Amino acid sequence: MSIFGTFILLIASAFSWMNSTSSQQDDEVHPIDFKDEAANAWADNILSQLSLEEKIAQLITIEAATNKDEAYRKEIVRQIAKYGIGGLMFKKGYPSELIRINNEVQAISKVPVLFSIDGEWGVNMRIDSFPAFPWMMTQGAVQDDSLIYWMGAEVARQCKTLGIQINFAPVVDVNSNPKNPIINSRSFGEDPDLVAKKGSMYMKGMQDHGVMACAKHFPGHGDTDQDSHKTLPSVLSDREQLDSIELLPFRALIEEGIGSIMCAHLRVPALEKKKDQPTSLSRKVVTELLQEEYGFEGLIITDGLNMAGAKEQYPDGELEVQAILAGNDMLLLPAN
Repeated sequence: MSIFGTFILLIASAFSWMNSTSSQQDDEVHPIDFKDEAANAWADNILSQLSLEEKIAQLITIEAATNKDEAYRKEIVRQIAKYGIGGLMFKKGYPSELIRINNEVQAISKVPVLFSIDGEWGVNMRIDSFPAFPWMMTQGAVQDDSLIYWMGAEVARQCKTLGIQINFAPVVDVNSNPKNPIINSRSFGEDPDLVAKKGSMYMKGMQDHGVMACAKHFPGHGDTDQDSHKTLPSVLSDREQLDSIELLPFRALIEEGIGSIMCAHLRVPALEKKKDQPTSLSRKVVTELLQEEYGFEGLIITDGLNMAGAKEQYPDGELEVQAILAGNDMLLLPAN
């Protein structure tokens, strides 16, 4: 399937699930069916009606803060109306404003807009008035993993209350470097099997209750002492170590049916020989490893393209082209 078809199909699957189960109780299990025939037919029909420019717009997700003024909200609505942008990622703010933007945008968009949030330990990470859950490192110490599953189910319920279809969680980076300035307590722990087990429970809790999960940051951001928001970090492990530690949780979640994976901006010479080529922009990593070797058929999302780990390597415009050529389906937060 083309990247356009994959992207829109998964949107359709999420909306199809929500529509078909809207009358069900929130605690009932109704897993997302990513191969739903009706959703597939709907996606094919919509895709056939879109121009090339409209298809490209469907790959783009921009940010939407919900604590800004009226002019900011109107600008978001204007961009959706003018360009047909495919997704919004909600940032810090208030639930009432989020729902207001949601309603306005869906009312004017030709194709349903995919709403996402970076809620690693729940909606409260970004939106106020929701209860806060413990960070992942604390959850790594939880003995009863069913509690993590039901936390995922509750996070899904909160997301659906706001009209959000995808949560950029769980983090399945292994906390293997104590000097890591950005992963640290966002990780379930230093044991890759534990990380895989906890991440799987969180993922299942969300996807069983109608919200797509996203494993990140592929191929693993744990073993570095640098922050990809500020530079291009290096992970210098050999392929054997990558397979046994960093990549293990991702393989496990792929086998368990994760709906999407986010690719990190990392320098990993064992996977990509080209000097300073970020893994997020590497065809060897995104297509050859993730899709062909691991057989992943879900949605592949770049980490934020406004991060220095990506922007330092290519100018705006060329950066997004490289991301598509690598095999990504969704361009998260392009600069322009």
